[in-house]
Amino acid sequence: MSDTVISVNNLSKSYLVGHQSAERERYVTLRDIIQRESRNFVRKATDLVRGRMIVQGDELEEFWALKDVNFEIKQGEAIGIIGRNGAGKSTLLKILSRITEPTKGRVLLRGRVASLLEVGTGFHAELTGRENIFLNGAILGMTQREIRKKFDEIVAFAEVERFLDTPVKRFSSGMYVRLAFAVAAHLEPEILIVDEVLAVGDAEFQKKCLGKMSEVARENRTVLFVSHNMGAVKALTQRCILLEKGSVAAFDGTENVISEYLTKAFKIDESAEQPKDLNLFRQRRFDNPPAKIVGIVATDSIGNSDTQTIKLGDKFAIEIRLLVRSSLPMADLGIVLKTSQGDCVTALAASDSNYALRLEPGCHNVKVRLDGLPLAPGRYLVDVGLDPIIDGYSCDEICDYPLLTVVNEGQIRHWLNRPKGVVHCQTAEWATSVSQSGPLPINASST
Repeated sequence: MSDTVISVNNLSKSYLVGHQSAERERYVTLRDIIQRESRNFVRKATDLVRGRMIVQGDELEEFWALKDVNFEIKQGEAIGIIGRNGAGKSTLLKILSRITEPTKGRVLLRGRVASLLEVGTGFHAELTGRENIFLNGAILGMTQREIRKKFDEIVAFAEVERFLDTPVKRFSSGMYVRLAFAVAAHLEPEILIVDEVLAVGDAEFQKKCLGKMSEVARENRTVLFVSHNMGAVKALTQRCILLEKGSVAAFDGTENVISEYLTKAFKIDESAEQPKDLNLFRQRRFDNPPAKIVGIVATDSIGNSDTQTIKLGDKFAIEIRLLVRSSLPMADLGIVLKTSQGDCVTALAASDSNYALRLEPGCHNVKVRLDGLPLAPGRYLVDVGLDPIIDGYSCDEICDYPLLTVVNEGQIRHWLNRPKGVVHCQTAEWATSVSQSGPLPINASST
């Protein structure tokens, strides 16, 4: 028997989207309105009789949320699904959960499916937490005896003992998702589908959820996990699907797919002076800040900033341009350097080096050299924050700005071709000697 539990073949899903007419008359008569609404009424009545979707608007557009999607998933795999908003991730999960019918194609599922697609999926607001546990279990095909066997574990995991007999309509969104996830994960489905809904929970609960999903995968059950948190996807899954405009753009090892996704997301225009408009990366907008970050660039060992690519082993610096509107007698500039997958490489601040920023109105360039940081090949992002020390509030913050790419032009020739991790040690000292005392002792646990 095949160990494939999910098989998707030529899957497509289309929706009708309504638009108001592009024509905007300067003067609309009552006759125009009556004629337009009459046409809409006739069209909607026809759609109702034929069993088609009723859509508002006098112009219709067919939108393909998914287009010719194909993949297979084996039993016991933990698979990530990533992509931009609107790429078709939620539509795919709704079809796999049997909530939505596909327009074309076929989906084969072997095993019981539990899905958590949004806060309160499958819950009845008027029922208590206790009643909803049994309701969800029945929907999943569990007997009352099986639900009672898992009941205490579900309640303990969700940490809602005090409110178990309270209608869930009075639950906070966090409590709602805690109980919903606990039910979905503990009633032993063969396939567990989880959307970005875990972002509602707090950090401790998200950690518990990731641990539980890892446990489910180790029990030879299948997990599909959708998230914009690349760290969580990387920690949980072995393979990953990248969706772009409703189609599968990549299906490979998680690290490779995440790298491809982030490379496309932070694509740099090499011909431009700046990679992208800084406003796209501005984390928060402050009213009339005394100073603003207006430029970020990496420079190589000779001060050249025309390229955003440096060779492996080259020294580099980060140059930040500030536009100061009012005097800042004491300010601090913080920098966080990250990999393209969001992992922090290093964090530094001017104040940590006892460097005081005294900024008068005008344009200023702040430059920091990172000679002792041998970055491995890859793409790197940067977060930059400017803070007045006296007032204690932020002036400006730029996050996930594409800073530079480190390339290997033959400096690394070993069998890996590229190192793991974020730094490459080229100055390691190696030595070989003749051993006079026999073989080294071996830890018994490693044999």
